Amino acid sequence: MIDHISVGTNDIGRARTFYDAVLGGLGLRVLSSSERSADYGVSSILFSIETPHDGKPATSGNGTHIAFSAGGRAMVDGFYRTALAHGGTDAGPPGLRPEYDAHYYGAFVFDPDGNKIEVVTRSSK
Repeated sequence: MIDHISVGTNDIGRARTFYDAVLGGLGLRVLSSSERSADYGVSSILFSIETPHDGKPATSGNGTHIAFSAGGRAMVDGFYRTALAHGGTDAGPPGLRPEYDAHYYGAFVFDPDGNKIEVVTRSSK
């Protein structure tokens, strides 16, 4: 079982602007932050952004993505719009992905550092 996930950033301020907006729409909030990191969750940390501890530039993984669960299709649509409005770029607009599941409805974006983020619901609403 996964406890939490972290992705790297080269600009914590820019990343906070993006993730505060998109994760807030999913019900996650900042639980702690510093000039090097920010941790999001509900009652415990689920997701973090941070500058690399080794001092080298953060890079995104080709073929890697993180998927957040949404409560419905409207939440997926809202995430996508919010992500694009806050510095994200399109990696696959909201829509059904029947190759995964008949009710799989998701959207994909790249965050400002190039990390691929997905939001998905399996709800028919």
